[in-house]
Amino acid sequence: MKRHLFLGNEAVAQAAIDAGISGAYAYPGTPSTEIMEYIQHSPTAEERAVHRQWSANEKTAYETALGMSYAGRRALVCMKQVGLNVAADAFINSAITGVNGGLVLAVADDPGMHSSQNEQDSRYYGRFAMIPVLEPSNQQEAYDMCYTAFKLSEQLQLPVMLRLTTRLSHSRAAVSLRQSVHPHELHLPQNLKQFLLLPIFARKNYVGLLEKQHRMEALSEQSSYNFQEAGVHRHLGIVCCGLGWNYFREVFVGREIPWPRVKIGQYPLPRNLLEKLEAECDELLVIEEGYPMVEEQLRGFFAAGKPVHGKLDGWLPRYGELTSDQVGRALQITYPAPYPVPEVVVPRPPSFCRGCGHVDAFEALQEVVAGYGAGHIFSDIGCYALAALPPYQGIYSCVDMGASITMAKGAADAGFFPAVAFIGDSTFTHSGMTGLLDAVNEHTNMVVVISDNQCVAMTGGQQPAGLGKLEAICEGLGVDPAHIRVFTPLHKNQEDMIRIYQEEIEYDGLSVVIPRRECLQKATRRRRQEKQKQAKN
Repeated sequence: MKRHLFLGNEAVAQAAIDAGISGAYAYPGTPSTEIMEYIQHSPTAEERAVHRQWSANEKTAYETALGMSYAGRRALVCMKQVGLNVAADAFINSAITGVNGGLVLAVADDPGMHSSQNEQDSRYYGRFAMIPVLEPSNQQEAYDMCYTAFKLSEQLQLPVMLRLTTRLSHSRAAVSLRQSVHPHELHLPQNLKQFLLLPIFARKNYVGLLEKQHRMEALSEQSSYNFQEAGVHRHLGIVCCGLGWNYFREVFVGREIPWPRVKIGQYPLPRNLLEKLEAECDELLVIEEGYPMVEEQLRGFFAAGKPVHGKLDGWLPRYGELTSDQVGRALQITYPAPYPVPEVVVPRPPSFCRGCGHVDAFEALQEVVAGYGAGHIFSDIGCYALAALPPYQGIYSCVDMGASITMAKGAADAGFFPAVAFIGDSTFTHSGMTGLLDAVNEHTNMVVVISDNQCVAMTGGQQPAGLGKLEAICEGLGVDPAHIRVFTPLHKNQEDMIRIYQEEIEYDGLSVVIPRRECLQKATRRRRQEKQKQAKN
């Protein structure tokens, strides 16, 4: 069978297509974005009319995927780890409703916070929801696990989480494909009250979820993704979870591994397999990417109370991505000193693209706000958050999607003036609209700047949910049309921009200012595509 060189994300996407999905739902977020983009460009997905449009946010994505599952068809929903916070309400409750068609959640965690606000470990969400979690160690397993996860989901009538991390999502390896199957036919749940979480039904469903736990544990014990390998030195046993298996094996390239070890790729933990390893060894070392979840569990598993090492006792670092060097040091395997990093490749902080519309919009705002002192601009998740760095250093919050508006409102409620929120168009429709409605209802004295570059620029230029609709949305939420101001952020318009900002800051009430100019990267791609199209014609 032909092998394909896939990113981990692409392997997941191809597996979902081959497993017969009828829909993929997601909001763009690094490191998960490429899953949806691959499906959007797949000829097979096109031929099968697989639904594959971006959702407004992760909550709507998850709920829509759950609706497709209700109709009996298989659905994939994708997001990054902080996106799961947004979808958590639907996600946790879907474990109690259960599923009809197979439902797989591919969530990409970001250890090291390469492009995220935190390092949270989504395995805890899976354990909290009491559903199966699959954690691949390489791209082939990412494909295989996603492919089989839909069957597992239907077998248990539960959603299944596929937990990825940045290094796996964004590295390539050869992957062999399985037989592609066609999407299921529509069919409703046998129990038409399954998805009714009124207390009278929810209590019964919850008991059913608890009763499935023993079956889930048995499936983990039998899973080919969980296994033990022998070793001659039994003073230490190794437990490797997901990508930790690769880091561990890289330490011993070309050499025999001396210690007994267990690989974990399917949760809940295979207790019997781990107890067998514990009985053979004096101590255990847990190698896992992310939080010390398995380490914590193993410390409570064993009656003998044998030492369990890992991130909690400093054998491995608590933060950042794992590396094979860190694993080697934990095993007291020495390495030659690394080459010094030349000055020319020392990492530099990110910066705005030259000519970015966010820059012109922000510089004008900063000039106006400077007259009131520091600390007045609350910002959000997007390219414009770079205004926190030199040379601007002009924003003072960036917490989560939509928090610029609600934090500015809270500051205004405290009597702080002026309170200015600076948010992007996609982030506004993701999580900013409800905060704006609160401000409308309370006639809050604040200014909301929606910097509209007409795309989700930070993750590759995807189309935002509110394209061409921002003024209508704001007016529909109740903002006075006289205080919805739109301008083109260009340096030549500096005086007009300053005037509009100044007028709306001094207005005693709620204002929305919309600087609108297409993202330069998106515009470049669009013009290139237009030229290519013209050349073909």
